[in-house]
Amino acid sequence: MSPEQALARSAGGATVGVAVVGIGAFAREHLTALAALDGADVRWVVGHDLARTRALAALVPGARATTDLADALADHAVHAVDVVTATPTHARDTIAAGEAGRHVQVEKPAALSLSQLDAMVAATEGRGTTLVVGQTVRFQPAVSALAAAARRGEIGTPRLAHISWYTGHAWPGGWRGWQLDPELSGGHPVHNGTHIMDAATWLLDDEPVEVFARGFRTFSPEMESPDSFHVQLRTASGALATLELCYALRRRGELVRRVVLVGTEGTLSHSTTEEDGLHSDALAAPPASVEGALGIQLAHWLDVVRGDAAPVVTTPQVRTALATALAAQRSLLSGRREQVRDVPGHVADAPTDGSRLAGAVA
Repeated sequence: MSPEQALARSAGGATVGVAVVGIGAFAREHLTALAALDGADVRWVVGHDLARTRALAALVPGARATTDLADALADHAVHAVDVVTATPTHARDTIAAGEAGRHVQVEKPAALSLSQLDAMVAATEGRGTTLVVGQTVRFQPAVSALAAAARRGEIGTPRLAHISWYTGHAWPGGWRGWQLDPELSGGHPVHNGTHIMDAATWLLDDEPVEVFARGFRTFSPEMESPDSFHVQLRTASGALATLELCYALRRRGELVRRVVLVGTEGTLSHSTTEEDGLHSDALAAPPASVEGALGIQLAHWLDVVRGDAAPVVTTPQVRTALATALAAQRSLLSGRREQVRDVPGHVADAPTDGSRLAGAVA
């Protein structure tokens, strides 16, 4: 019985058999979030270190541990694979799962190049399954509410976006080696900036055409990848986004974020500083505007796998955000404005989900 037949057989509130690939901190978060969902059956955890993989699998009753993705793919009760590994292995694991007929969710950034992403799409959507990329910000309650209000036309046509996003843990020792190496991470505008690029283009609902980026080594002058950067982004219609992303706050987990979206008929905004919250030297509790987003995202992914929902994050939108982030990294290195169309593999008239980029709202 194929994975598709097994899923169809259990349709109607179907339980989705899942393999989680990855054993890092965020893989643990995915694993525990999936385990809390009634519709998920976490059957395998796949990692490069068997002892650590076994320890993680032990968190979910019945989950098995392996160092070989092929073991999980040989299980016909596995319908979907959640790839939560280091970015350099995203394409390899996604393509393997797709070619085995599995649906895939992969963490952001989906790939290090547009050609890698295209191969991942071909191996999944091109073979009749689905590919969802973990742009978790879209599922954060505050951002989702802003997008919904914009879709309702509350501010007319969005023309200006300003996102300031300050968080902590990129000082020395906060990231591992691969994250600090732009050849492996894509650089900070790609590694973490894909979130903010995607949020800006989603809220503006337009195609980015030009970016200018400047980086800052706030507390870590020896880092190859700046811990903070600013980006000016211009879209095809002339809308403008100003994006600030800083990972250099001293307390790990601390978050200060402000989003402003200005349209032809009004303004929408949100700031975490306006929320009640618990903050101390020992603890920085997540604000209500972001808490629970991963669980919402994963529940939506299961609906996509079952065929009960269209993806909130589509692969054409993912391609747009990745191309924009890659252009921002090019600008960071060149010190000049960069055209998104100049990113290798970019096609100016690549198909999108419609006339604009908005897509669905979580």
